[in-house]
Amino acid sequence: MATRWLQLVLVALIALLAFLQYRLWWGEGGRRSVADLHRQVDQQSHENEGLQQRNAALSAEVEDLKSGEAAVEERARSELGMIKPGETFYRVVEPQSAVDAAATDSEGEKTEPAD
Repeated sequence: MATRWLQLVLVALIALLAFLQYRLWWGEGGRRSVADLHRQVDQQSHENEGLQQRNAALSAEVEDLKSGEAAVEERARSELGMIKPGETFYRVVEPQSAVDAAATDSEGEKTEPAD
């Protein structure tokens, strides 16, 4: 009777050990999920570094725009096409030969312009 009881306890302990090993290797919070979490943390850290660099560049641009009129003037001229009072705006149009040269492809064949 005592040996039967010991066998039953031994089987229960082996089953408990197998269950714990399963949870350790494949279960929630096991090695596989921890490795996935480490990978996600590394990926998020890399993304955060890129965003920090972008934020630093934008912050420097904001400081530049706040500190000087030259940066504001340059941006207004290039992006908005603004001119100062008393200035004259000239539009430079390329001659037709330059347009034709741009229309040729890399093999030297002439392509028809789109209408």
